Parts: sequence; structure tokens; C-alpha cells
Amino acid sequence: MPRGRRIVIEKTVKDPVVAKLKSLKISDLKAKRASVEKEIHDSISEIVEKAKQMHAQDKLEREQLKSMGLYTLEEAYEELRKGGVDLSFRAFGGRVERRSIRSEKIGNKRLIPKPVVEDWVSLANEFYTVKQAYNELKKYEKINLRAFIGRIEKNSVPSLKIGTQRWVPKSAIESMIHVCKNYYDVAEAVQVLNSKGVKIKRNAFERRLDRNRIPHEKIGGRRVIAKEVIEELAAKELALMKPRI
Repeated sequence: MPRGRRIVIEKTVKDPVVAKLKSLKISDLKAKRASVEKEIHDSISEIVEKAKQMHAQDKLEREQLKSMGLYTLEEAYEELRKGGVDLSFRAFGGRVERRSIRSEKIGNKRLIPKPVVEDWVSLANEFYTVKQAYNELKKYEKINLRAFIGRIEKNSVPSLKIGTQRWVPKSAIESMIHVCKNYYDVAEAVQVLNSKGVKIKRNAFERRLDRNRIPHEKIGGRRVIAKEVIEELAAKELALMKPRI
């Protein structure tokens, strides 16, 4: 790479997807979830209290349970399946037994409150499980599950623990996929430049990033460079390599 001539990158990338990803805060997720859980708790308390009162007065019939917002295990599972939750009935029953899914006992019946089911369907629409998130991301980025879990543990991938399960916002994974499609990490950028005939070592490239001579973004502790920026950089470097007449 020619020395002594400073290259100015004119391309500026204002990416709303990256801005949204960087603005996603775990504290905001927790605060929103706390508010949702309070609403769910209050709703369940009201349903269960009414059901217990009717049961004590021998006024509670089986047909009334569902209309009151209390499902049998079979009914709850069917509602989850309708809502798009991919889970076997055996796994569902196991979670109920381990109390990772809230249930209530009215008389001798074990029932699932409707708000619990609705919340789970809502979570499945807005979040991925860790395994689901990994399976989506690995389609576009070479990463193993252990490394992905490491990112979650270091909070470079936002997540939320609800009960015993950890959830990853779908919006975060969709934004990360966008980054994979439109940006290079440092190693990829150096490789692309070298493949185009621009010879530069990684440490020299990183020094340019340190000095902000190459526009880039820092996401989850990693620096990424827009593909358009690398294209401009390569073109200008190659132009400088041409002998002057």
C-alpha cells in the first residue's frame, strides 16, 4: 500500500438498522418486562381468586373454566401450538411439573391461566430462544454455539432471562444479520483488500481505524466496516498505485 499520501474516504454511512441495534439496552428490556410481569401477575390473581370463590361455593363447573381464563393442560398446549410455539406436549408437561410454567390448582384440577399462555405466545413472536437465535445467525456468520453463548454472557448480544429461560430479541438478531450482509469485520476487510491487490497487514489497517481514517462502527465490542467504504478505499488505493505520467 503506498505510503505518504493520505486517502480521504468520502462515503459516510448512516445506517438506521445499526443505530437501532446500538441503542438496544438490556436495562430497557428488563424494565419493560417488569411492567409486563406485573400486569400478568395482577390479571392471574384476579382470575384465580374468582375461580376459588366459585369453587368454594360449588358454583364452578368445568365448562366455565375456559371462559374464565383457566385452561386444562391440553387446552393450554393447543393454544400455544396455535400461537406458533414449537414444543412437544411432553416437554410442556415437564415444564409445568418443574413449575417453570406457572399453573394454579383449583380444587383437584391443575390449570394454566390464560395470561401465561398469551405471554408465552407473545414472547415467541418477539424473541428467539438462544438456540433459535444461533441457528438464524449462523446462516450468515461463521460462528459456533459456544462462541455465540459467550457473546450473550458478555452482553454483546442483548438477551433477557425470564424464569429459567433466556430469550434474545428477534430485532437484535435481524439487525445482526443486516450487519453480516452489509459490513466486514476487520479480518474480512483486510482479506478483501488483499484480494483486490491492495496489500496491507491487519495491524496497519487497525491503526487507520484507531485514527478514524476509515469510517467504521463498533458493535458488541467488534469493529465493522461498511462494504461500500471498503470498495471506495480499494479503488483509491489502486488509483494511487498507478504510475504517474
